[in-house]
Amino acid sequence: MIRKLKSGGYRLYSRKPNPKTGRRRNLGTFKTRAAAERHERQVQFFKRRG
Repeated sequence: MIRKLKSGGYRLYSRKPNPKTGRRRNLGTFKTRAAAERHERQVQFFKRRG
């Protein structure tokens, strides 16, 4: 899940909320949306490698 920040950057959040905090985990902050989308694909790939 990618959200735009007030600073103009983009932040990648986990899809599910963290059960301990109730908020989504920050998986990285990026200057461009394309960079955030690229990283999101990498995260999904490694989640399935197990």
